[in-house]
Amino acid sequence: MKSDRRAATLIGVLYIIGTAAGVASALLSPSLAGGNVLGQVAAHRTEAIVSALLVLTMGFSLSALAAVFYPVGRRFNETLSMGYVIFRGALEGMVYIVGVYLTFVLVAMSAEPSAAAGPIASVLVKAQGVIWDELGVLPFVIGAAMFYWVLYRARLVPRWLSVWGLVGIPLYAGAAFANMAGLSLGWLMAPLALQEMVLAVWLIAKGFDPEALARTADGSEQARVTAGRGITLPRMGSVAGGDPA
Repeated sequence: MKSDRRAATLIGVLYIIGTAAGVASALLSPSLAGGNVLGQVAAHRTEAIVSALLVLTMGFSLSALAAVFYPVGRRFNETLSMGYVIFRGALEGMVYIVGVYLTFVLVAMSAEPSAAAGPIASVLVKAQGVIWDELGVLPFVIGAAMFYWVLYRARLVPRWLSVWGLVGIPLYAGAAFANMAGLSLGWLMAPLALQEMVLAVWLIAKGFDPEALARTADGSEQARVTAGRGITLPRMGSVAGGDPA
């Protein structure tokens, strides 16, 4: 039980660290709109580097919490818990790494800009936008759906909190898809963002529901004891009172 409590606290802390790093990164990240991309990067090189490091911090935090949750979640649904690790831990983490790598490439190119480097930099910026706004959404929403479904079915947290997350996922995805169509509906992401912070505070303050964890522990123990006894069905002859075959 102590390990479950530590896991819940750590997940809450990682949520807060990841969100804080993401917000700070967005505030520091220089705007690369316009034609002279490398000139803007060169003028704000420090901000670009710090912003990229904050994105790495966010990516590590959000990827790590999936691994921390797995030992708890696997007792309720091992398939979905492993899926959560794959989508939010591995795939989403890779999105962060690739996006940050492109930022470092732009910083390196800005040190010695040339006429030929300008078009390449513009392509890299567009590719980075696709990575953040489109590719990163799929592993996030799929992994989050797995996570909140496990929480809901297992009652590890109050169901209203799990339902809030499940409702927020399609809204978040809708905002991302609307952005692909040129529509600005970023406010649809707010419900899930707020839910994650409420969930983080809840896990730090209260942890996972002890009764839900106890039910799983009791069930697992009963299954182990039953298997250890080697219970077998009697033969038909014995039931009928005759000699065994």
